[in-house]
Formats: sequence, structure tokens, C-alpha cells
Amino acid sequence: MACASLCVCLGQLFWKLSGTQTLWWLLPGFALYGLGALVMLAAYRYGSVSVLQPVLALNYVLTVVLAAAVLREDISPLRIAGIVCVTVGVVLVCGGDGGREDAP
Repeated sequence: MACASLCVCLGQLFWKLSGTQTLWWLLPGFALYGLGALVMLAAYRYGSVSVLQPVLALNYVLTVVLAAAVLREDISPLRIAGIVCVTVGVVLVCGGDGGREDAP
């Protein structure tokens, strides 16, 4: 799911770049977004939705990091606190599936 999140976020970044620079960024944006969706489908086939779906919250973290790195947007202390909270939440949820007896 982390890979799917990365693909989706990069796809959206390319969409943003296509709006400000050239439309050629649009095609790889769609390709990456589609690849992210396919990776999600594969992950859902083998994992628990209750664990996998919350991992998509990494989109928020990756979006802020990419916006700062590529678009030179500022990251405020409040955003950093939000990133920490989301990351801790994802880590806690990912480790929460071990006690299920009916897990595949």
C-alpha cells in the first residue's frame, strides 16, 4: 500500500505540473495513478482491508513531502505535527492485525 500511495501521489504531482508547465506531465500522471490503483487491488487481494485502507493515509504525508521537495512549498510546524500524528497512526494500525484467528 505504501507503494500504491507513492504512485498515486506522484501521479497527482504530475497532474499539478501539467497545469502549470506543460501538458506532457499529464500522461505519466495518469499512468502512475493507474499503476497505484492496480497495486492497491493486488494488496487488497492478499491483505486485510482494516489494515490496508488506513495505510492510504500515507498519501497525506507523501503529498506534503513532495510539495516541499518539488514545488518548494513551506512546511509549517503544524503540518510537521500532523505528519507525525498520521505516521504514528499508520504504524499503530499496521501492527494491529496479529491477533486475528481468522486472518488468511
